[in-house]
Amino acid sequence: MSPTRSSTRPPRVPARVAFVGGGPGDPGLLTVRATELLAVADAVVLDQVAREGIALRHTRDDVDVVDAGHGDTGERLTQASRAKLVVKTAKAHSGGLVVRLMDGDPAVFNGLAEEAQALVKAGISFEVVPGVSSLSAVPVYAGVPLTAASSRGLHVVVAGGPSPDVAGGVDAATTVVVLGTPDKAADVLRALAAAGRDAATPVAVTERGTTTEQRTVVTTLAEAPEAMAAGRFPVLAVVGDTVPLRDALSWFETKPLFGWSVLVPRTKEQSGSMTARLADHGATAEIVPTISVEPPRTPQQLERAVKGMVTGRYEWVGFTSVNAVKAIREKFDEFGLDARSFAGLKVAAVGGVTAQALREWGINPDLVPTDEQSAQGLADAWPPYDADLDPIDRVFLPRADIATDTLVAALQENGWEVDDVTAYRTVRAAPPPQATRDAIKGGAFDAVLFTSSSTVRNLVGIAGKPHPSTVVACIGPATAKTAEEHGLRVDVLAPEPSAVALVDALADHGRSLALAASEAGEDVLRPSQRTPGGRKRGT
Repeated sequence: MSPTRSSTRPPRVPARVAFVGGGPGDPGLLTVRATELLAVADAVVLDQVAREGIALRHTRDDVDVVDAGHGDTGERLTQASRAKLVVKTAKAHSGGLVVRLMDGDPAVFNGLAEEAQALVKAGISFEVVPGVSSLSAVPVYAGVPLTAASSRGLHVVVAGGPSPDVAGGVDAATTVVVLGTPDKAADVLRALAAAGRDAATPVAVTERGTTTEQRTVVTTLAEAPEAMAAGRFPVLAVVGDTVPLRDALSWFETKPLFGWSVLVPRTKEQSGSMTARLADHGATAEIVPTISVEPPRTPQQLERAVKGMVTGRYEWVGFTSVNAVKAIREKFDEFGLDARSFAGLKVAAVGGVTAQALREWGINPDLVPTDEQSAQGLADAWPPYDADLDPIDRVFLPRADIATDTLVAALQENGWEVDDVTAYRTVRAAPPPQATRDAIKGGAFDAVLFTSSSTVRNLVGIAGKPHPSTVVACIGPATAKTAEEHGLRVDVLAPEPSAVALVDALADHGRSLALAASEAGEDVLRPSQRTPGGRKRGT
């Protein structure tokens, strides 16, 4: 008798849940373990939609993002509702991984206990990944250490309770840290003064800590509540004798471009290195694409050239942009080819960014100009055709439809036959939203970075000319000439044609502006805070 086959399906196993500390705001403060878990997560549960940008840097494209801050009708969720939502999300992603991304450290000032207990009750496994807490990170970013040689203790108060415990912070040698909304934190400071702490004790109040929008005000215990009255964001206040050390230890808010809003007219894929470098200098980048990349109208010529790469038609392939690398890679995928088909070919790249795109594909370029990274620089570095050394005299250049003839003419003069093939078309992008256009023309941006003449022409065409107060930085002389032809004043010219060098040159300009203001005894203002004549706006 044959065994009876059971028709009962195995039970669905809920997803594993990882409570992960998201840090206080700076994306760079995520731990290595946090990024590892985000990379394989099936769902991410967030307290704040604002955290989505940080999370999605490390997740798969198909990750499910769940808002645990608000319900379907926009109401603020209670802690019990959040716990139920985490359980529901885990059950919906059977056998997977759900990352519960929490601000700061999950064990500090969060609902870890309530949510973890709900998971235990539902039979769902979990782990906890500690994160950097705002309690310690925000004072450090404000240049205010929590302890010093004269300190004897640390007292932390979470504002919001009916009767805050301030008795432990009355001693002059105790540093007090207060976290909460401005009004509730002000109540705590008033209670601290009423309990006997000296009204002249220094206080540093920081909002939006560890982000490029961080703002710190130094005042006294007596005056701090009034200084916080107009605040709109949660604050962290440090009370004690370590606050004056900020004069020497403020490292974050004194970065050369701290608080600057910089317009980057490039696509998101092209602007990664610039965005990261701007963040290193304390600035925030707003990406406004000025071109859209599309396939050639007739792909037959490109397809023949790609097949020629495999059949031995070419000695060299020259890449003059990341978009060209992407276009050829897509054709290779379409034909079922991979990087092995480059065997026997010599490969040239116009510069470091293009070379890196090739290396990510598994191809190490044979030629990258060390001086000028442009079509002319590549032409100058390219060896002439030598019949004794080069078995084939033909070069394949996959390029944009608007590429100049500089490289083609130089190669032909040096004896090479050139197949100059349109690999992609560049068309002007759609105009940005009206709010962005108004910000560009109204002077809301502190600087704009132009990386080519086409970015100048296209930005002016789709959004209008940047305001005269906006610092204009250009990657090279040709770009600067185009900017001037469009009536723009060029303030910064990169010493070499690279995105990183351009950002660094802007940072040097920012230092110069700050130094000049300091030597003149003036407030250090961002360009967007000044009129074209140099005065503070509103005066």
